[in-house]
Amino acid sequence: MGLIKKYFPDLSEEKIQLYQKLEELYPEWNEKINVISRKDISELGIRHIIHSLGIAKFINFTPGTKIIDVGTGGGFPGIPLAIYFPECQFHLVDSIGKKIKVVQTIAEELGLKNVTAQQERSEKIKSKYDFVVSRAVTAFPRFVSLTRHLISDKNNNAISNGILYLKGGDFMEEVKPFKNRVTVTPLTDFFEEEFFETKKLIHLTF
Repeated sequence: MGLIKKYFPDLSEEKIQLYQKLEELYPEWNEKINVISRKDISELGIRHIIHSLGIAKFINFTPGTKIIDVGTGGGFPGIPLAIYFPECQFHLVDSIGKKIKVVQTIAEELGLKNVTAQQERSEKIKSKYDFVVSRAVTAFPRFVSLTRHLISDKNNNAISNGILYLKGGDFMEEVKPFKNRVTVTPLTDFFEEEFFETKKLIHLTF
């Protein structure tokens, strides 16, 4: 929990305890249903929880904001963000049922009332959200084509509604078609660990 306190010194004790519990729950669940790679589970805090919270360093969601996490896998970035922003609504979706089962159970065990989880493909969802969040489930242009219909045109936050996409490596060709509607923020702006050297946050507005 040292990293959480280092980067988020103003967090309440209640939230810190939830992150602590989160770190305990995932290894237990991963033994039953493999939702996180074995090599990553020992680095859960940095590679999953802190990585997800890069979004919280970029934007402080207004209470009432609706966020959908597409391709949530084991619940990232949705669950760490839901702990951080208890007054926002998070809808976590994935096409793989066993992963959604893990997400639902962990959200229940943490007592997160602001999380719903659903096995579904994003193309079939009709609701509207302020933001789509995700961690690199596919090439960025394809992700945009699968999710742009989910974005509400009514803005309630300091930044425009759109997609917040955590991605590593060299993807500048992927974002070129979106020109001035896209901003790319290196996570090294927020975190100093070596893991973040190639990690970035893409924000695309519509």
